[in-house]
Amino acid sequence: MAAQKFDIVVIGAGPGGYVAAIRAAQLGLSTAVVEKEESFGGTCLNIGCIPSKALLDSSELYVKIGREAKEHGISAEGVKLDLQAMMRRKEKVVGQMASGVATLFKGNRIATYRGVGRLAAPGRVAVRPAGEAAQEVELEARAIIIASGSVPVELPSVPFDGKNVVSSTEALSFDKIPERLLVIGAGAIGLELGSVWARLGAKVQVVELMPQILPGWDARLARTLARLLEKQGMSISLATKVKGFEKSRKGVVLAGTDAAGKELSFEGSKILVAVGRKHYTEGLGLSEAGVKLDERGRIAVDERFQTSVPGVYAIGDVIAGPMLAHKAEDEGVAVAELIAGKAGHVSYATIPGVVYTWPEAAAVGKSEEQLAAEGIAYRSGEFYFRANGRALAAESTDGFVKILADAKSDRVLGVHILGPWASDLIAEAVTVMEFGGSAEDIARTVHAHPTLSEVVREAALAVDKRAIHAPPLSR
Repeated sequence: MAAQKFDIVVIGAGPGGYVAAIRAAQLGLSTAVVEKEESFGGTCLNIGCIPSKALLDSSELYVKIGREAKEHGISAEGVKLDLQAMMRRKEKVVGQMASGVATLFKGNRIATYRGVGRLAAPGRVAVRPAGEAAQEVELEARAIIIASGSVPVELPSVPFDGKNVVSSTEALSFDKIPERLLVIGAGAIGLELGSVWARLGAKVQVVELMPQILPGWDARLARTLARLLEKQGMSISLATKVKGFEKSRKGVVLAGTDAAGKELSFEGSKILVAVGRKHYTEGLGLSEAGVKLDERGRIAVDERFQTSVPGVYAIGDVIAGPMLAHKAEDEGVAVAELIAGKAGHVSYATIPGVVYTWPEAAAVGKSEEQLAAEGIAYRSGEFYFRANGRALAAESTDGFVKILADAKSDRVLGVHILGPWASDLIAEAVTVMEFGGSAEDIARTVHAHPTLSEVVREAALAVDKRAIHAPPLSR
């Protein structure tokens, strides 16, 4: 059978892949997508960002009704949890999103192929559909984009078994609330899923190798969030090295050592390993095609996302950079535009990071620790949500906004937010930084009252020590 010809073939229909395909189609390029899973959208949509946020919102609502409604003058006695109904809602959200991607493919006349794609020859992708009897299909394209995503990292001493030791995938679909959940890793995934099950009644113990949660984030933000999560019922052990685990009558026992070398053990019903993700390149035929990898096994690309093989590009989690859906999406747009002869670009210095605990954490740019290490002089301004009218009205006063600005130019170098809806508030900071704006630019911009965004403005005013709603500094 003759190969079917396209301008672009994309391997992987996750955030990077499907966005690249849609942008390519918008630019008039005939496009095909190869996806090995039954549903489009990749890890993020199916077993990551979207289902976890659905459970986070449901569990937060459960807590608010059960514990906080009385403060609002609402009687909500006998609140009950229906875990199966909560899971069905999560699946409904995922299904709607996945269906939306399929509709976008159809509307943009993007051909879709179900199966495992590999580089068969220069300009050719072989697709092996599911099923032993299925015949391999060959696609021809002048440009091939690899967007195959990532998978959870497994610890050799605590290997996944899908029952006692699980990844984030299984932790999104427990059929009952674990009595005690042990979480290895205090990054975004561990804290978010830990929060979900803690809110629903599990005793959650987080074990982290580094001396703070959210390694690499602003240290004070991390300390404050850890304190708030512990107040919500989570236990957190920092600077703790995991050695292994054993099955027990009640579930599992996790063994480790603290910073001083003292032996520790943690009993639980299940262990969630959430120590990060790694690139997924299995079965792509990279070595056979001559595609070079970097020192960490990721696909090496240049500034145009071109691999070592002409006509083969790579984006998202399989290349260097933060493993974030929005990073992959922007790369998808950029690579499609570059292939089409346009000026595609990704501004890596202004990619925000978000952790969807409550309160939420969000950051963009440099932290104080990074600026100090780089010898960059800066000024800092902070303001607290507890002094904000909208936060008070919503009973969500934990947290603060910190803005870091260059000591000479006042250009914003970093913004760190811990507080209600930090995920939305960070967008203003990203925009200002993208345009090279200053703290003064934020300070002189009118923000609606009463809104949470006023905290961002007050933090900008505080850079110049003139926050309006803060007590005057001693002179």
